[in-house]
Amino acid sequence: MSTYSLLIILGSGIVTWLPRIIPFLLVRKLQLPDVVIRFLSYVPICILTALFVQNLFIVKQGEFPSFNLEYCIAAVPTIIVAILTRNLMWIVIAGMSCMALIRYFII
Repeated sequence: MSTYSLLIILGSGIVTWLPRIIPFLLVRKLQLPDVVIRFLSYVPICILTALFVQNLFIVKQGEFPSFNLEYCIAAVPTIIVAILTRNLMWIVIAGMSCMALIRYFII
């Protein structure tokens, strides 16, 4: 590996790392208003919901999206576990278990 390649890798790592760390360093010293804290509390659930719903559909160029049947079937018990427990660990375990069972018995 040449020095140039090593510098490119290190530079890419720093450029990726800095935008993630700088906000934490700036916010650590500031007291944010309650409105901002309440707003930011919804960000994780919005991101997880977007990722979850995105995987329920199969998108092909020029066609109407169709359902990914495996994921839709696994989503039902996972959503039930989410409503009943409200515990992220159990939700992940339920989702992974359902997906494993579906892939083992159906595919």
